[in-house]
Amino acid sequence: MLELDKSDQLIDAYLAYILEANQRINLTRITDLDTAKILHVEDSLVPLQDIISAPEGLYGDMGTGGGFPGVPIAVKSGRKAVIIDSVKKKVNVVQEGVDSLGLSNQIDTYGGRIEELAKERKGAFAVLTARAVTQLVSLIELASPLLKIGGQLICYKAQTEQSEIDLALKVCPKVGMKLIKDYSTVLSDGNTLRRIFVFEKVSPAQLKLPRKIGAAQHNPLS
Repeated sequence: MLELDKSDQLIDAYLAYILEANQRINLTRITDLDTAKILHVEDSLVPLQDIISAPEGLYGDMGTGGGFPGVPIAVKSGRKAVIIDSVKKKVNVVQEGVDSLGLSNQIDTYGGRIEELAKERKGAFAVLTARAVTQLVSLIELASPLLKIGGQLICYKAQTEQSEIDLALKVCPKVGMKLIKDYSTVLSDGNTLRRIFVFEKVSPAQLKLPRKIGAAQHNPLS
């Protein structure tokens, strides 16, 4: 793992780069530096200890947008990482930022659909993150074919309806996943609630995954 001060410097430099790039391409609605430090950096690092304690191996961030939480997590954990988003323009900007910080040997990017990546790198990941991407039931389905047995999916959510949680729990056995941790915290702004769900891949899925592109979101399992 990088020295604390060095890793913080890298993350601060990356955040400044993203806010500058945001003037050219829409990466984030947050344009104020102080707010971005809380809602992007601090928020990204909430489950850092879960990332560190997850099984050894490749880390991936699904639906990364401007590279959060993926880049801060990779920098702090020292894991080899793949930053994933279907919008290639965003991925290209993230890659430029990673390259500029000298992190291209550690952090790679993938511009394409998660379902396609799952075909290319089935079972290749030890831990995945997803921040405010889609419903839990869709996330566990998308993550399952990417994860090795024992691998973990860490989901960042805000207010979460019990019905969303119940559906994910119902579908977990079908996709070989199990909820192993659920906790909440409030960020330092005193207002932003972050709830973390950690799922573990405990067995092969009972159905062929991945399904067709978009099926997990538009026709979720039940």
